Amino acid sequence: MMTAAVEFAQKNRVRFVDELKALLRIPSVSTLPEHVGDVRRAAEFVAAELERIGMENVRLIETSTDERVIADASGHALLVPARHGHPLVYADWLHVEGGPTVLCYGHYDVQPAEPLDEWKSPPFEPTERDGNIYARGAVDDKGQMWMHVKALESLFVAGGGKLPVNVRVIVEGEEEVGGEGIARFVREHGDELKADVALVSDTEMFAPELPTLCVGLRGMIYTEIEVRGARTDLHSGMYGGAAPNPFVALAQVIAKLKDDEGKILIPGFCDKVAKPTADELKAWKALPFDEEHYRETEVGSVTLTGEPGYSVLERTWARPTLDVHGMPGGFIGAGAKTVIPARALAKVSMRLVPDMTPAESFAKYKAYVESIVPKGVELQVRMIHSGDPIVVSTDNAYVKAATEAMHEVFGKETVFVRGGGSIPIVGDFVRELKIPTVMMGFGLPDDNLHAPNEKFHLANFHRGIESIVRFLSGVGA
Repeated sequence: MMTAAVEFAQKNRVRFVDELKALLRIPSVSTLPEHVGDVRRAAEFVAAELERIGMENVRLIETSTDERVIADASGHALLVPARHGHPLVYADWLHVEGGPTVLCYGHYDVQPAEPLDEWKSPPFEPTERDGNIYARGAVDDKGQMWMHVKALESLFVAGGGKLPVNVRVIVEGEEEVGGEGIARFVREHGDELKADVALVSDTEMFAPELPTLCVGLRGMIYTEIEVRGARTDLHSGMYGGAAPNPFVALAQVIAKLKDDEGKILIPGFCDKVAKPTADELKAWKALPFDEEHYRETEVGSVTLTGEPGYSVLERTWARPTLDVHGMPGGFIGAGAKTVIPARALAKVSMRLVPDMTPAESFAKYKAYVESIVPKGVELQVRMIHSGDPIVVSTDNAYVKAATEAMHEVFGKETVFVRGGGSIPIVGDFVRELKIPTVMMGFGLPDDNLHAPNEKFHLANFHRGIESIVRFLSGVGA
C-alpha cells in the first residue's frame, strides 16, 4: 500500500498544488471580523475534501469564546462578549480493529496580510516563483495541513478505500488568535479525539534538505497594558507640562521590563526555568548553524541581541523572552496633531519555557507592572491568551516511525530541535488526551511566517506528503 500511495502522490503533484492554490485564495484571516465568512468557507472547503477522499463522520463543530477585553484601533478598551468562534473540522476513519489511532491536527486560519505594499504578488493569489508557492498561509498552515489530506487520499486510493491505521482529523480555525475554541473542545470532549499519538505539521526544518523533528515549544502569555490619564484628549500646548501623558507613562513602564542586555527584570520571572539537558546542548552545537548568516538572511539586523552567556539557539529555544508588538492609540495619521491622548495601550507577550506556567508567570508580570505605575495615570493589565511550554520525549515508537519515514525520503538522519514559537494545542494534547505529539514540519527558516511574501518550498510540500504516507504506514505496521 505504501509504495502504491507514494506513486499516486507523485503522479498527482500538479493537481495537489492546484487544490492548495484554491484553498490559499480564501482569505481566512481569523482575527478580522470582516473575514468571518471567509474563515467558514475555508472550513467547508477542507471538510468537503476530507469527505471526498473517503474520511467518515465529517462535520463542522461550532465553537465559542469567553468574554474578554480587547483594544480597538485607537487603543480604547472594548468588551467583547462571549460569542461563537470559528468552526473546527472533524473527520475519522476507524476500521483497523486493534490498531493504533493517529490524530492529525492542522489549522486553516491565517494571519493578516498587512503590510500589503511589501508583497511581490497579491497575498491571496498564490504565485509560483523559483520553486516556491507564495501566499498568506502557504506554509502556516494551509500547505502543511494539506499534506495530511493528500497523504490520506493517496493511502485511500492505494488501499482500495482502506487506511493502514485508524485516523482522526481535527482542523481548527483559531490557531492564529489563541485557539480558545479547540482548547475548550479538547477539555470538554476529549473522548471524541481518543488516539494514541497526534501528528502536527506546523513547524519547520532546521535547514534545507535536513529532516527535522521539533521536540519542544515555548509557551506564551499575550497581554495588553492600558494606561489612562485625563478624561479626554488634551491640547499639548494648553495642557503640556501639567497633564499626564499616557504614552510617556507607558514607555516608562516598558523600559523597566528588560535591561539593556535583554534580561527580564520582573522579580522571580525566571526562577523556574528548566535548563536544556547536556545531550540537547551537545546536539544543538552540532547543528549546521552560522550565526552571521542567520543575522543577515533571517533577522536582517545590524546585530543580534539577547541575554549574554547563551547561544542564539539557547536564546530562541530555551530561554523566556518579552516583546512589545504594538502601541495603538493617540494620533498616527499623516501630518501633525498636537494631542495628549487620554489613553495609550501596548501589546506585550512573553515566551515561556519549561518549568514556567502561564498563570504564575502572568501573576508575577502583572504585579510588577502595577508596582511601577508612574504618577498621574491609571493602569490595567489584561491577559489575552496563553499556552503552556512543552518538551516531547523522543523515546517512543511514533518518533521512531517518523524518523524512519523522513530518512527514506531525504536520505539523511533526522535531527531533533526545539522551536521558539508556540502551538498551544500540543500542550492540550499532552495534558488532556495524555498522548505524545510528533511535530513533523516541512517549512524552511526563510519562509516568512506571519510576514509579507510568505512561501512554501514546493519540493518540501511533496516530500512532506510522502513522509506522512510512510509515517502512517509505519505506525500501522
